[in-house]
Amino acid sequence: AILEGENCWTWREFGTLAAKGAAYLSSLGLQTGERFGIIAKNSRKLEELRWAGFLSGIIPVPVNWRLAPPEIRHILKDTDCRNIFIDAEFLTIFDDPELSSWQDEIHIFSPEHDTLIENMLPAKQGDCSPEDDAILYYTGGTTGRSKGVRLSHWNIISCGLAYGFEVGARSTDTFLHVAPMFHSADLLAMAWFINGASHCYLPGFTPVNFLEAIADYKASATVTVPSMLMATVTSPDFVKADLSSLRMLIYGASPMAFEWIRRVSDAFPDIEFLNCYGLTETAPDLTIFNAVDFRNAIESGDRDGPVSSVGKPNVLVDLRVVDESGHDLPIGEVGELWAKGPNVMNGYLNLPKETSSVFSDGWLHTGDIARIDNEGYVYLLDRVKDMVITGGENVYSSEVEAALHQHPAVSEAAVIGVPDEKLGEALFAAIVLRDDMAVDDEELIEHCRPFIGGYKIPRKYVFVEALPKSALGKPLKGELRKTYGS
Repeated sequence: AILEGENCWTWREFGTLAAKGAAYLSSLGLQTGERFGIIAKNSRKLEELRWAGFLSGIIPVPVNWRLAPPEIRHILKDTDCRNIFIDAEFLTIFDDPELSSWQDEIHIFSPEHDTLIENMLPAKQGDCSPEDDAILYYTGGTTGRSKGVRLSHWNIISCGLAYGFEVGARSTDTFLHVAPMFHSADLLAMAWFINGASHCYLPGFTPVNFLEAIADYKASATVTVPSMLMATVTSPDFVKADLSSLRMLIYGASPMAFEWIRRVSDAFPDIEFLNCYGLTETAPDLTIFNAVDFRNAIESGDRDGPVSSVGKPNVLVDLRVVDESGHDLPIGEVGELWAKGPNVMNGYLNLPKETSSVFSDGWLHTGDIARIDNEGYVYLLDRVKDMVITGGENVYSSEVEAALHQHPAVSEAAVIGVPDEKLGEALFAAIVLRDDMAVDDEELIEHCRPFIGGYKIPRKYVFVEALPKSALGKPLKGELRKTYGS
């Protein structure tokens, strides 16, 4: 079941440890439906504790350890967590006055902690139903209060069933957990849990660590994000890495420019390479791109064809594109993407108004602007909040970024709207250049003219060493707006 370092645990051993962990949670006075926090890097111990929560019905709340103390405090207060399990390296976080009141509630992952678990008698399954909350993930926060997404047991299992069916998860696989386990992207691993595959863990991503983990554990499947793949294929260690065990490489969380897709595809010529799309609110998958079809789309060279999509709806999901009034739009037209399926969340914790505002007759408003073609491929154009209205015209930042990415000097680009007295909003681009290459504003403006209309071309640029990004490598446009919005 589990591989870590030189050690391994069978499914029976792992199940027993999870049941003992459930007993330990109960010994702390926690009851079904109550919550506990986890601040830890990817590991076998975190996995056991998460499954202890699933088994007992006591709800784990994985916390992003990159957050600032006031942000962590909000999560702990919002969830009423009085027991926090942490890696020893995060102990100093609780010295901050914002978190000092939780110092007596901390449980440190350690050999002593392992002994406490080992000495427990395994607990029986808790009294909970498939529709009850199983885990809480916090999402957002860059534009206001972060929201606790309530995912049920059935949300998680149904997504894992659909995802495993679509991608072909196997019992003979070894799944490498690369995405941070405080993020819902790691729930995609449920496909491999359901199918009885082995699991191993990468505490922190670097190209070297990632390549070594694949070789050491003989990992065959993993889920990553574009920034990880871009860093890996450009690493000097890539050419000498042993990747013979890898059969499936999946990415999601944010788009990847066609040039990078083709480069990664060429770097991994003999594996199943595909992308997917989803939300924390959907546990998390909505679409999957068949690996064979994805290769064919890449090899066609049509950068505006299906390769620029996120695939098709997974087997348990219905998707529709609607206008501002919630009416269905014809095939190919652009509107907001709505989703319905058994993987759609129970709601946001303690936020009934926000919950009701994102549902219409059971359909979840994803907040993504999209179109669906006559073959069923879903094309994401932008987030509703990221669309720029300049001079009365709607401009989708993804379209502008795709044009900028075609310049040989551009490694990454993120486009936002900034206030403008004449246009209302003007297009502004933050650019990361490739090493040892240079370009100026005028050259980028002229470069874009053959690809997009003049009103879509940014006239204002900033050149930066790196874009602000989330834990999954998604550019944080809210942070760009804070920095450059004035």
